[in-house]
Parts: sequence; C-alpha cells; structure tokens
Amino acid sequence: MPLICYRSYKPTRETQRFIRQANVIINEYQAMDLSMTLRQLFYQFVSRGLFVNTLNNYNRLKTIMSRARLAGLVDWDAIEDPTRDFQSNAHWDSPGQLMRACANQYGIDKWEGQDYQPEVWVEKEALIGVIEGPCEDLDVPFCACRGYSSQSEMWRAGMRLVDYIEEHDRIPVILHFGDHDPSGIHMTEDIENRLCMFVEHHTSRHRIRIQRIALTMAQVEQYSPPPNVAKQTDARYAAYEAAFGSECWELDALAPPVLIELVRNAVLDFRNDEIWDARVEQEVAERGQLQLISRNWRRVNRLLAADLAAERELEEEEGLDLFDDVDDDGDNEEDE
Repeated sequence: MPLICYRSYKPTRETQRFIRQANVIINEYQAMDLSMTLRQLFYQFVSRGLFVNTLNNYNRLKTIMSRARLAGLVDWDAIEDPTRDFQSNAHWDSPGQLMRACANQYGIDKWEGQDYQPEVWVEKEALIGVIEGPCEDLDVPFCACRGYSSQSEMWRAGMRLVDYIEEHDRIPVILHFGDHDPSGIHMTEDIENRLCMFVEHHTSRHRIRIQRIALTMAQVEQYSPPPNVAKQTDARYAAYEAAFGSECWELDALAPPVLIELVRNAVLDFRNDEIWDARVEQEVAERGQLQLISRNWRRVNRLLAADLAAERELEEEEGLDLFDDVDDDGDNEEDE
C-alpha cells in the first residue's frame, strides 16, 4: 500500500472523517482484489448517507482525494483512471522465463462443445475492473461499450457471432449491463437491432440472444442505488418518463459483490457443467505438461542444442557427399 507524502495537508475534522471513511471503503475493495474509480467511491459515499448525490459533492470528494493522496493519507494504487492506459511491449530475461509465463497462462476454450457462447457487455469502462475477474474465471469474453458502440466495433462483434454459429455450432448470447436511464435502456435494443442485421446477412442459421441483465427496476427496488434526475434533453426522455418516471440510476452505484454475482449467475445459466468440467480437466493436464518443460528448461535447452548440432553436422556431411560425386570439371563421374 503506497502511502507517499509529497505535499503537506491539514484537513478539517470533517474532512478527516471523510478520508477515514474513504479508506474503509478502499480497504473493502482491496480485500476483494479490486481497484475503484473516483465515481465508484463517490457512489459508495452516497449510498452510505455520507454525501447527497450532487455534482458539487462529487467535485468536493475529488478535491479531498487529490489532496489526501498527495499528503500520503490515501493509497496511490486504490483509485484508478481507466480512461488513460499506459502500454508497452513485454520483455523477457531468458527463453526459460518466457516458457514459465506461457505455461502458467496456457488455456483452452472451455466453452468448446457447449450449446451457447456468452459474452458480457458493460456500458462503462469504469466497471471493467469489477467484471474482469468473474469473466476470466468463467472463460467468457467481455468488453466495455463506452455508451453506444461504434459501427466498426458492432460489425466486428457481428462477424464474431457468425463465427460462433458457423464454426463452433454455438448460440451466441450477449449479456448486457447498462445504466437505467433513457439512453442506457435503449442501448440494449440498439445492440440487438444492429447485431441481428449483421448476423442475418452472413448466415441463414440466425440465432442469437440479447439479454439485459442490469440495471433493471427490480434491482433498483432491491438494492436502492442513489437516484439521479434523468436528462430531459435526451431524445428518449419522454418514453422513459412515461415508463419509469423522472429518476434514473447508474450501474456504478451497485456494490461490486452484487455486480459480480449478477455476472456469474447470468453466465452459469448457459453452461453445461459436465462439458465444462471435462474441458477444465484437459486444460489442467496440458498446462502441467508445459510447466514440466518450463521447470526443466535448462535440460530441454541442452537437448535442443545437441539436436541442432547433430543436424548441422549431418547437413555438412551430406554437402561433402554431394561434392564428392562431382569431379573438378563439374562432370558427374558416373556419366563418364
């Protein structure tokens, strides 16, 4: 936990209380091996009655957290900004190190042979860190739509679903998680309309399922996330207000354990456990073979070096034999 002081800060007693509460929430997330965004922290403050859900309070918390982190009062690793991602090439100290990494990462498609192929789509990038764990455990693809998906990404998704159908004989299932607001509700319908258009054009075996898993009114009533006022400028506001009223709710406001459980239950509804267990057993056995190689990499390397030397020696001998059959004038002796 890097608590590093770069600048002095003397918060008021009230602000000290907010910082202590922030660290309580952060510790809860870290106990689940999760980082969090500032917006997620703010929604936890709102849901626990520490703040009223207003933009001014969000900006206030933002200022407090910035100063507290600079003063070494809050863990630098606790809050992340998923919109700014640093990337670099992977490097290895030796082939053996790479072999160990490959062995540990080895995995097969555990949905091979299943009737369905689920994918988890979440509206916001900020929630990728929450759904990543269960999706990886369940071996299902996942993505952040970042609002309405671009036409390019939707077309690529359509082609991927066609591959599930034609090459793997699976029924694609999109499990959508979005805000409960005018646009968030409509996004599920938009996903279905565009995916069906692309898939139907490329296969006569059109059979895909789009399911909205969250956020629903039933979940709003069950978990009581803090409400917002729906944007009246949204073109879909009138239809939304007629169906749900003027309040809306964001998916971020659900506690991570709730979201994780929703993901797990939605995926498991489509899984044949008997097929899954057989694939897991196969993966474990094959990974064990690679781990055995990686643990004995020096021995393997010596054997490979010896084989390579033998091949080179054989090639040299074959080259000499070829030239022995040819005289100095370049004529084959047998032809004389």
